[in-house]
Order: sequence, then structure tokens, then C-alpha cells
Amino acid sequence: MSAVRFIGLRFARMVLVFVATTMLVFSLSLLIPGDIAVTLAGDNADPATVALIRAELGLDRPWLVQYLSWFGQLLTGDLGTSFVYRTPVAELIATRFPATFSIAMFAVLIAVLSGVLLGMVAAAHRGGPLDRVTTVLSTLGIVAPSFWIGMILILLLAFAIPIFPAVGYTSFADDPVDWLGHITLPAVTLSLAVGAELQRYTRSSVSEVLSQDYIRTARSQGLSRRRVLWTRALKNAAQPIVTIIGLNIAGMLGGSVVVEKVFNIPGLGSLAINSIFSKDLPVLQGIVLVTTVIVIVVNFLTDILYTVLNPKVRVS
Repeated sequence: MSAVRFIGLRFARMVLVFVATTMLVFSLSLLIPGDIAVTLAGDNADPATVALIRAELGLDRPWLVQYLSWFGQLLTGDLGTSFVYRTPVAELIATRFPATFSIAMFAVLIAVLSGVLLGMVAAAHRGGPLDRVTTVLSTLGIVAPSFWIGMILILLLAFAIPIFPAVGYTSFADDPVDWLGHITLPAVTLSLAVGAELQRYTRSSVSEVLSQDYIRTARSQGLSRRRVLWTRALKNAAQPIVTIIGLNIAGMLGGSVVVEKVFNIPGLGSLAINSIFSKDLPVLQGIVLVTTVIVIVVNFLTDILYTVLNPKVRVS
């Protein structure tokens, strides 16, 4: 299969997944208990007032008509208007997205660097003390709850040794140094579980590659152990590592909800929680949709990257 056809098929699949996602996201209205019109009108409102609010919000129309109208607005970039804030959802998300995105991407960077490096070290010293130490560290990183890790980091690095701010957020545009200080502890907290998983997959994949005949041939040709490890073994073991990175970007965005609460970060997580309690359906739909679209795009890019690492993937 040619590269162009492969990319075209993956793109078509991405579009289909996007359409299916919009249907699921819009169906959130069926899962939220109660009537948003009653919530906005107040418990003591008369039925006429409630009916008027339902008509203003378009909730009196059939579900399919509501969905098609919403989907048409969506294609123009209009995510609707918040029931509670009376503000366009796109503006609300735009103000909160930078905090969540900064933490998630910094967490991905930390997880990739630490996970791949420790995994390479463990594979190069398989069965030795370094391998056992990194295995213990990865186990702790996987089993420890993120909120517990966050609180420990606050106690150690914000109070006992005041290196980083304990809570809050500063935008990059206002103060880049302060921005970095505020996102470091949340990003480290968010990265530990993913970094630990990456360490295990890197160790397993690289160890398997190191046992192959062509690696022994490279060593017999005079290539140093370090060069064989980083230029031959890592390249051939990269595909499962890329898979884990792509899959866990979604986990980073979802896991930021807990981290944002611990560090009092005004991101998408706190906005989503507030929208659930206030039954602000357009905001909740917008957040879920934006997050899902990011995951779909990341998976698409991961598929494209597969063709670079292993052209045989195009056959599937």
C-alpha cells in the first residue's frame, strides 16, 4: 500500500470517528439527570417560565433536530453558549485550555525523557542493580495515586524546601519564569505513572532487540556498546514506545482533572467539574469534544509516524 493511500484511509477513518464522537458527546444531554431549564429558572419558577427557557435553549425540539443544528454550528467553530456564564463556550475553553495544555505537554516531555532513559539504562544492565532499582521506581510510579504524589511534592518542594509555588497558575505571556515554576510540580505529578509505564515498555522492547543476531553482528564489527544501544536498538524498539506515548496523551489530559484540583489550577479540569455540578451542558460537551478531537488527531499522527518507523504497517 502506498503512503498516500495509507494516509488517506487513516484520514477517512479519523473523520468517521469524529462524527461518531460528536453524536456521543451530544448524547451527554440524555445522561445528565434533571431539567436544565428548571435549574436555570429556579425551583419556585412557574411552568410557563420553564417552558420559555426550554424554547430559548432549543430543548423543546426533537433530539435529532437539536443534534443537526449543533453539528452545523460546530463546523463553523461555534461550540454554543454557556447556560450559566452566558458566554460562548469557545471563549471559556480558550481561557482555560493553556493551563491544561501546558501541564499535559510538559508532563509528556518529562515522562518521555525519564521513561526512555531509565528504560534504556535498565535494558543495558538487565539483571543488575540498576535494573532492579529502576524496576522498583517504576512500580512505585504506577501504583502511587497522583493526588498523593502531588501532596507529597507540595510538602517537600513548596513548604519544606520552598523551590516551587504550592498552588496557582501564571500564564506564559505574563511571566515565563513564574509560569514554569507553577506548572513544574503538577507536570511531574502527572508524568510519573506514564513515565513508569514507558520505562517498562522501553526496557522490554530494547532488551528484546538487544538479543537479536544483527545487534551481535554490529557489536562484532567494532561498534561501541553505547552506539549500538542508542542508534540501533532504540530505533528498532521505537514502535511500541511511540504507541504508549500516543495512548497516554489522552490519559494526561484526563488525569489533569485531579492534578488541577490538588494544585488549584484554573484549567479545563476544574471547568468540567463545575459544569457538571451546574448542569452547564454546552460547556461540558465542548470540553469533552475538544479533548476527544486532540486524542483523535494524536492517534492519526501516531499512525503516520508508524509508516516512518516501520513501512510494513501500511500493509495492514
